[in-house]
Amino acid sequence: MHPQKRRLAGRSPSPVYRLDDEGDDDYEPYVPIAKRRNTKFIALAALSSNPSESQTDAKGEEIEHIVAEDERMKEKVRNERTLLIEAQEVHSKRAAEDAKKTADEKAEEIDAEILAAITSRRKLASDFDLAKGIQYTETLKTSWRPPWYIREAPQADHQALRQRFHIIVEGDDVPPPIERFADMKIPSPMLKYLKSNRIVTPTPIQLQGMPVAFSGRDMIGIAFTGSGKTLAFCLPLIMLALEEESKLPFARGEGPVGVILCPSRELATQTYENVLAWTAALTHGGYPPLNTLLCIGGISMSEQSQVLNKGLHIIVATPGRLIDMLEKKRFTLDSCKFLCMDEADRMIDLGFEDDVRNIMSFFKYQRQTLLFSATMPRKIQDFAQQSLIQPVLVNVGRAGAANLDVLQVIEYVKQEAKMVYLLECLQKTPPPVIVFSDNKNEVDDIQEYLLLKGVEAVAIHGSKSQEERQYAIKSFKSGAKDVMVASGVASKGLDFNDIQHVIIFSMPKEIEDYVHQIGRTGRSGKTGIATTFVNMNTPEQTLLDLKYLLLEADQKVPPFLETIEDPRIVQGGSIKGCPVCGGLGHGITNCPKLEDTQKRQIASHRLDDSGGRY
Repeated sequence: MHPQKRRLAGRSPSPVYRLDDEGDDDYEPYVPIAKRRNTKFIALAALSSNPSESQTDAKGEEIEHIVAEDERMKEKVRNERTLLIEAQEVHSKRAAEDAKKTADEKAEEIDAEILAAITSRRKLASDFDLAKGIQYTETLKTSWRPPWYIREAPQADHQALRQRFHIIVEGDDVPPPIERFADMKIPSPMLKYLKSNRIVTPTPIQLQGMPVAFSGRDMIGIAFTGSGKTLAFCLPLIMLALEEESKLPFARGEGPVGVILCPSRELATQTYENVLAWTAALTHGGYPPLNTLLCIGGISMSEQSQVLNKGLHIIVATPGRLIDMLEKKRFTLDSCKFLCMDEADRMIDLGFEDDVRNIMSFFKYQRQTLLFSATMPRKIQDFAQQSLIQPVLVNVGRAGAANLDVLQVIEYVKQEAKMVYLLECLQKTPPPVIVFSDNKNEVDDIQEYLLLKGVEAVAIHGSKSQEERQYAIKSFKSGAKDVMVASGVASKGLDFNDIQHVIIFSMPKEIEDYVHQIGRTGRSGKTGIATTFVNMNTPEQTLLDLKYLLLEADQKVPPFLETIEDPRIVQGGSIKGCPVCGGLGHGITNCPKLEDTQKRQIASHRLDDSGGRY
């Protein structure tokens, strides 16, 4: 037989389906359980109206049967209760509870959930400490103490001094503020050097922050741009290194005493130059010399071989190059007692968190940790307080607030008219002037345009080589160039002398970046002007952040900004700053910084999944 026919013959016959129920005497229509139960109860009711003995016994049996069947059905329903039914009941319950809440309460709950989700990460501790379960509870002890007349002064006097300078402190057993550098027991050669540079009295962040740092306490320092934060954390480290060197001079391979971490090469170089100047002033005054190492990318470390061949006291570094040197064992952090992160919110937020934790894994013992920045949102503050040991928070004004010494001018300029209007703005004040743009290509275009118009301009952004970046900063600081066109790389912490005018060619999406950019002027008690170009390409949310920043600083709000209304006020909500970026014009649900962070994370996951091939 043919194989095909054999398969057909061996196949089982197809079933026959009946399409009607005629002649089927066994068929019983479906009756719902509730209806059947109701029918039985009606029969029992009729039976109970005229009972006899036999009927009574039958009634009792029938009732027991119905009760048992009812219990079986209830048990069946309980067993068949699905997760979907339970989820629907929970959802209904939550919906009923939410209906009783106001829009403000709902928004607060959503913000709290998002904030809890993004802050549920490990503490800023070393892998060694986490693996061993080591947790320090006591702060480091130092030999420094305030003068007796300041120690014995009543707490009310200390609090009155803080209120006079608008200083907010949080923490236990906070060291007292000190109004004079001499009372901080700073050596006289350093006092003379500071006086020669017109630094006579401490600024508010120095007035309270330096006693905290001298005491060995972990610290979070927040103050507006140009308020003297660099001196507040560098001088305590210099004094600590000087004390260690005086006890026993450092030999080759020993040290460092402390490390200062910076997010950019330019900021690290500037801090390094300040430390060199301050330590040189002490050396000229008869104190032991201190060795400082600049550890950044883009430069050859062999150029500093004379420093590496001696004992190291202080290292100023960017994270990447520092990790490279530690892994190569060019030096160790076994005896390091001091770690400071400048622009700490940028360090933790912009992808440096893993690098910082990696650096901490090289520490062998407890260290004093200081975090400084002008913009430190509540998310970073909470995260830092969990990571530090009995920290003291020193806050001069609101975190993220603009410098009150800067006059903010907001101009509505069409995109195609920006270049022409830029030339007009450059006529407002004498040079030097800084022009900011977040787009690297636009930075180059602006420089080229200014050069064609006869303006001496240099440009700096992240894609330029280290030599080009150093040349741009040096020529601008020396006065050889009148205008520096820069991206955000030059907005964090850099200090330029006599900058009277900053022009923001393109408004940054994050209000934190705007605060840092306008902070390049109005420094050290001087006044300055910041002109910002906005137009229809600027997001409305960013404009709302800008509006609240102007109102907070008591600045003039242009009419086109006044017309922008806050949807949270329309809904009856209260105005609170975003805990992620500190902007006053939006909540955490609409935070552009959080959105950008999530995009970067998604992009990195895609790259990891594809093995880096795409």
